[in-house]
Amino acid sequence: MELKPGYKQTEAGVIPEDWEVSCLGDLAEFITSGSRGWARYYSDSGSLFIRSQNVREGMLDFSDRQYVRPPSGAEGERTGARVGDVLITITGNSVGNVAYLSQNLGNAYVSQHVGLVRLVDANLADYICRYLSPCAPGNPQIEISQSGQSKPGLNLQNLKDFKLAIPTSSVERDAVSNALSDIDSAIELLCKLITKKRDIKQAAVQELLTGKRRLPGFEGEWETTRLGDHMKYLKNGTNSRAELRVDGRVKYLHYGDIHASSLSFISPHDLPSLPVAKAAGLDRLKDGDLIFADASEDISGVSKSVEICDSRDSEVVSGLHTIAARFDKTVLADGFKGFLQYVPSFSAHLRRLAAGTKVYATNRAHISSAEVQLPPVSEQRAIAGVLMDLNKEIAALQERLNKVHLTKEGMMQELLTGRIRLR
Repeated sequence: MELKPGYKQTEAGVIPEDWEVSCLGDLAEFITSGSRGWARYYSDSGSLFIRSQNVREGMLDFSDRQYVRPPSGAEGERTGARVGDVLITITGNSVGNVAYLSQNLGNAYVSQHVGLVRLVDANLADYICRYLSPCAPGNPQIEISQSGQSKPGLNLQNLKDFKLAIPTSSVERDAVSNALSDIDSAIELLCKLITKKRDIKQAAVQELLTGKRRLPGFEGEWETTRLGDHMKYLKNGTNSRAELRVDGRVKYLHYGDIHASSLSFISPHDLPSLPVAKAAGLDRLKDGDLIFADASEDISGVSKSVEICDSRDSEVVSGLHTIAARFDKTVLADGFKGFLQYVPSFSAHLRRLAAGTKVYATNRAHISSAEVQLPPVSEQRAIAGVLMDLNKEIAALQERLNKVHLTKEGMMQELLTGRIRLR
């Protein structure tokens, strides 16, 4: 492919002619990592200990803090971090996460899972961090460096060999960093707003589903209802993921789809399909049916369920490790059933009865025996309306956040390769 005027082909790809390609090791005063055995220096106070979980995508997160009383001498001096250092996780599940120390933390030290890069010019730290971050042009080097290894990991030589395409002009570097910093700020604001909305929803769930707060126009006592007296169970399939297809007439709800759902409701249109012959004899689901996952790896997932919605003319069946229940609509209103899992007495009942060691299990008898205080159906609908409106607000904000993330990814590919110049 013919190069555009003013650009050149390099080991780091096509970049402007006035940019340079450097190895990280050539830009560093030294590259090191922490050592084993620092657990014996742990303390309740003292110096901050920077671990892999503190190095996030482009930022340091100290919501989970560990302190140390470091040893005196060379070991403490070698692993001490200071402003301008680039930090890269080199082992564990978060291998390749990159951040830099932008503010003075006092005495701070890195663990054995964190690589520390001290640059000759600390002013390059922000740009280098962005160049190596996920979705940025330099990030694929991190994946390639780990290929063929039995355990995910990077060594210090890998870090030294990372190639960086860098504008020679500090003005251009700063302009690129500032543009990406602005979009980071927009992402941070949206994340905070989503967290606030989720907190509001959580408070509303706790108050409205327990009757601590009543919506205008509703009063009177709630009735205790045994769920098994007002429901029937539907026949589910036992087909594995391997038997499913991308397209087909009969949609199949697997227990994994329930655990993966962030909402209390699920529309079948994006579900995988089960061949028609294998769906013979299975009950078809309707809007308002409540589907439980009958197994969970953690106790908090024991009551996890989704209510079917927006099925229209679709054929939907319940699948492996699910319990499908159809309730009397005069007792449990459509739209409210999806929130049943958040009623404290109901979730506590199922968790108390859950069996298993590695996996917690629930069954039909557990669900049927639950006794729950329920408001009248009209109040259930009103409560569901409030909670669904909050869900919609959160979903809209999440969609905005996803779009901003995509915009940032596009900007990184353009700005960090010089395809778009900021000068």
